[in-house]
Amino acid sequence: VQLQASGGGLVQAGGSLRLSCAASGRTFRSVRLGWFRQAPGKERVFVAAINWSDSRSYADSVKGRFTISRDNAKNAVILQMNSLKPEDTALYYCHFGNEYWGQGTQVTVSS
Repeated sequence: VQLQASGGGLVQAGGSLRLSCAASGRTFRSVRLGWFRQAPGKERVFVAAINWSDSRSYADSVKGRFTISRDNAKNAVILQMNSLKPEDTALYYCHFGNEYWGQGTQVTVSS
């Protein structure tokens, strides 16, 4: 199984980015898909998740700004990030089925 994340980049505060993570090697239509992030010098922390019934959960720090969704046709999970803040700067990792991790995509928000 391979997870390929994309969509990171540099954006000004208040801007938006859309992260995508697509899996190959097996399908993930009935498992929990999620995003985590790790800022420099800090631990990796939960950002958002979506389960097989499209029930979503978010970290308090991103509620109302980030939206997670899944694209079963593409075997992918999407993270739409709006109203970005400098404190959102981190390496973002996708997580499939509580087992597989993507390689990480860098998000940098300038003030």
